[in-house]
Amino acid sequence: MSTKTDAEVIIGGKVLTLSGNESEEYLQKVASYINSKINEYNKVDSFKRQSVDTQNVLLQLNIADDFFKAKKQIAVLEEELQNKEKELYGLKHELISAQIKLEASEGKVKDLQSEANESAKKIVRLETELNGRK
Repeated sequence: MSTKTDAEVIIGGKVLTLSGNESEEYLQKVASYINSKINEYNKVDSFKRQSVDTQNVLLQLNIADDFFKAKKQIAVLEEELQNKEKELYGLKHELISAQIKLEASEGKVKDLQSEANESAKKIVRLETELNGRK
């Protein structure tokens, strides 16, 4: 089990101490993400006119939306990865089958070449015998 990390961060202009099993760098990154969301929404006039409670709920909803979209994207990418792995498996299987056929064909070619060489030798012998009889 990893050790607990405490990190002082600034979120929304307030200094907070975050504790967790992650590194301080990660905790700072989380705080930075939240601050970027706060800054993004603080640029919208209609957001600034809302009560602090409503602003907090809107920020929470937006962060949850980001989370669910990221989770969905992960699922899509994992499915694509599985499909690519299946396709790769199929291609590897086809490659192995083609290699086996190629090896068999190469063996047949060697056999036929040997046969052709033997036939050529036989022809030469027969021609020699025929010429010797004349």
